Amino acid sequence: MNKLDRLYETHLVVRKSTTPPGGEWVPKSPGWSLIQVESGMGYWLQAQTSIEIETGTVLLVAGDVQGRIRASQLNGLSLYSFNVIPVRLTGLITLGEQSFLSQAATRKEFAFRVYPSGDPIAVKMRELFASQNGGGLAFRLALLGLFVEVFGKELKQTVVDPDNSDAKERLRVFLREMPPEALLETSFNKLAQLTHCTPRHLSRIFNDLVGMSFRDKRAEVQLGRARELLATSKSKIVEVALESGYKSLSLFNLMFTRRFGTSPGRWREKYRNHGNHGGRDPHQNDSTRRFGVIRKQQASVRMDPL
Repeated sequence: MNKLDRLYETHLVVRKSTTPPGGEWVPKSPGWSLIQVESGMGYWLQAQTSIEIETGTVLLVAGDVQGRIRASQLNGLSLYSFNVIPVRLTGLITLGEQSFLSQAATRKEFAFRVYPSGDPIAVKMRELFASQNGGGLAFRLALLGLFVEVFGKELKQTVVDPDNSDAKERLRVFLREMPPEALLETSFNKLAQLTHCTPRHLSRIFNDLVGMSFRDKRAEVQLGRARELLATSKSKIVEVALESGYKSLSLFNLMFTRRFGTSPGRWREKYRNHGNHGGRDPHQNDSTRRFGVIRKQQASVRMDPL
């Protein structure tokens, strides 16, 4: 399963997995996984590391971490887990938070953590799973709240006064506080005015902070919104194009096909119900419901040239 396939697995839903004595289970989320041992004992195995885990233990695992859980030879393991895929939290997460979580996934001190059964995170997770209540919106938000709590103060960025800083810091503040979709509502020239610098200087510092040009980042946001709408809504293709910031259906089809190698219609056929029956682990007994919170916006998005 490639990375694009994995992006459209369900997230913010609880899965229950069972592993027989001596068996193994591998987290497969492209985002982050919070895993709790419901019963049994086993080990987290990673490279040359072996960590014993017992009933109540919680593991935080970033998607790129290469590790697995092995049940002890004496008894099996029963696990509860849920995944969070930050890039799919459109409208709920800022560019700064998105960047923090992306960088944290590559850092050893963040990418993998263990919380003993008596830790407040482990206690809250156990209580949350015990009161699932059908997995409605309030429950999904509670799962997201627990994930945010895991990072605590680390997720909070130091606020910089944009009036008393240079252009790079003013841009950093904008990216930190604004949701990704703000780029669709802000032209490059307008952003240059907001950061009080020339377009040439803005191009340089934007690439330094984001790792790509303004044009490429905005295209990434547009296509990301389009994929989410195609996978989780019944909107017509032309409506998806407009809601994603494209002025014409032909341009949308061209850009989408160029980026993903298939048309929007064919992509929708493949991924719309992917989360209901795809990506299933043979050891898992998933009880999942789709999480799809789509914030629909007006289609009158400016497409100012760079």
